[in-house]
Amino acid sequence: MPRVSRAEAESHRQQITEASARLFKERGINGVSVADLMGAAGLTHGGFYGHFESKDALAGEAVAHAFGQSAERWRKRVASQPDDAAGRALIVDKFLSAPSVKEVGLGCPSVSLAADVARESAAAPIRSAYLDGLEALVGILAGVEDGPDAAARRRAAIADYATMAGALMLARATEGAPLSGEFLAAARERLLRAPAPAPAPASAPAPVPARERATARKTRKA
Repeated sequence: MPRVSRAEAESHRQQITEASARLFKERGINGVSVADLMGAAGLTHGGFYGHFESKDALAGEAVAHAFGQSAERWRKRVASQPDDAAGRALIVDKFLSAPSVKEVGLGCPSVSLAADVARESAAAPIRSAYLDGLEALVGILAGVEDGPDAAARRRAAIADYATMAGALMLARATEGAPLSGEFLAAARERLLRAPAPAPAPASAPAPVPARERATARKTRKA
């Protein structure tokens, strides 16, 4: 069999990584085999170990790739808006949208892969890839948060991210039931709700002219 060029080998590696990122998010790390991954990439099973030493190594690279795609989308959304508040609102809006519930393979890996990552050992490549990717997204969100200093903005970003991720996870778990949409709507309201306007000060009653006061007194006496 003729040897492939370096450029072709790199292209095949990229195909495997992209296909794996999608399938891992859709089915979980243990829900797909090497044969499934290679088939999705349009390649033969036997060529896998020419690109990756193990499925674990591929999982780490695929998760890093998936987070990189999410980070790029977030940065573009922020850059498209006139200010930080609008950028934050767009991130929240897209994350908590109905398509995000259905498009698991195209969505953020922080939600779809959380349970898989939690089951892996601390030394697994996927753990460090997940942590690095999540830190990058928290950093982007912190950059559009309101707060007096960097520490306060990071705390706000972590709280907001936890709300978004939890709502999306539960919305997916209850898809098809009214509760699914309620999770998304409630989280959106909590994160995007504008502060209520301060009530207008009560105006003092207009003074009554002296002639009207005299007339009123006469009327009461009568």
